[in-house]
Amino acid sequence: MTVRGAIELEETEHGVLPHRLPQWALDQVGDDRLAMSETQPAGVRITFRSAATTVEVDVRATRVVYPGLPPRPVGLHDLLVDGRLVAQASAATATTLSVDMATGAVQTHVGEVATLRFDGLSGRAEDIDIWLPHNETTEIVAIRSDAAVEPVRASARRAWLHHGSSISQGSNAGSPSRTWPALTATATGVELTNLGFGGNALLDPCVARVMRDTPADLISVEIGINLVNADLIRLRAFGPAVHGFLDTIRDGHPDTPLVVVSSICCPIHEDTPGPGAFDVAALAAGEVRFRATGDPAETAAGKLTLRVIRDRLADIVAQRRRHDPTLHHVNGLDLYGPADAVELPLPDALHPDAAGHRRIAERFAELTFGPGGPFAG
Repeated sequence: MTVRGAIELEETEHGVLPHRLPQWALDQVGDDRLAMSETQPAGVRITFRSAATTVEVDVRATRVVYPGLPPRPVGLHDLLVDGRLVAQASAATATTLSVDMATGAVQTHVGEVATLRFDGLSGRAEDIDIWLPHNETTEIVAIRSDAAVEPVRASARRAWLHHGSSISQGSNAGSPSRTWPALTATATGVELTNLGFGGNALLDPCVARVMRDTPADLISVEIGINLVNADLIRLRAFGPAVHGFLDTIRDGHPDTPLVVVSSICCPIHEDTPGPGAFDVAALAAGEVRFRATGDPAETAAGKLTLRVIRDRLADIVAQRRRHDPTLHHVNGLDLYGPADAVELPLPDALHPDAAGHRRIAERFAELTFGPGGPFAG
């Protein structure tokens, strides 16, 4: 058995906890939301080869709940056989972290180990991947099967390292193997490491250092939405921050194809700065929606919008390509643009739904892995 897609594996009292960032990086940032997000194993999967007809996995799940808000989707585990989704299961019990939105206080209710059972497998020797939930922390306790489990043969697949926001982590996707990066990886036959962190694609230098030191054949970074809805940076600092982030990655990967992806269409932030906030009227109606609270006039003073960021990113990549020919740019509007926002509207005004993730994956695969694309071949 192999755990793929994690940066580190922590041995715990009960089993193994996958991490998508090392502790030193978390210590530098000191942000509870990032600490929670990196333990939600987006893109992490258990991989093995077996002729089993039944597989059981014991897990300790941790879920976050927000009293007063609609419940969040329960995490799914996707079992894929030779790349085909054949079964799904959720942990019946979990530890819950109840977060008071007003005070930030957290109450912990400890849950038990849950057993996931996957029946009806073929009994033929096949490659099996169990994708862990992208939206809840999952500690792997034990794996059992009715046939021998062997490591999958060493793969000649290229390694794709991706960093981005909650959209890259998979918010509102149907399941962990159906986030847009996971769909892209499965369709194109690459090995994914997903460093998408909800609310935390903020050009943190420590994340660039992790990417610098992580082996990769292909690299992409999604930049934009969190810088707007967190309202943490202004235009003057944005350009140098992007250059510094890319410089650090290039220190470890000087010639690796590197794609800078700007934000998909998000109407609330196209021309209105952040910060973003919950839509109180929607919450009163039992729905989660977001809104932009800034003033469009503030862009004159350097506040960022998605339109401003897209233009600046295009300029930065064009400037750097004079001496970095393996650096490329993908306009997020080519993945999900204004027409898509009408046809497949963002259900919470911020994140694409399952159909949106599929569309983004199809277009990203075509633009980057297709003929003439930076990841082709």
